[in-house]
Amino acid sequence: QVRLMESGGGSVQAGNSLRLSCAASGVHYYSYCMAWFRATPGREREGVATLFIGVGGGGDAEYADSVKGRFTISKDTSKNTLYLEMNNLRPDDPGNYFCAADWLPAASCRIRAGKLFGNWGQGTQVTVSS
Repeated sequence: QVRLMESGGGSVQAGNSLRLSCAASGVHYYSYCMAWFRATPGREREGVATLFIGVGGGGDAEYADSVKGRFTISKDTSKNTLYLEMNNLRPDDPGNYFCAADWLPAASCRIRAGKLFGNWGQGTQVTVSS
């Protein structure tokens, strides 16, 4: 059984940074897709970043246009943890950030493929003040 638990959210001023963590258990880190999504009241859930972890352990990442160059998704297999490093946070970045994971082929490991993920964490809240 896959279990995901996010942490690291908080309230920061615009321009500052946060690092979100997703502690994962029951995840097989090969040919696997892990991702960060965010939800904001009044808006559809948005894919922020995905990471496909191939057989060799390496991964391809995809980012939403709004976070490219500012956010970085990464994983530490030894700690069973997925990260989202968020730099230069902006007032349009707040939301409840969710970690998601599932067995998906590389072609389906996309930020628009939220409905394909069967495993989700409870979320961690991020607030950005201007």
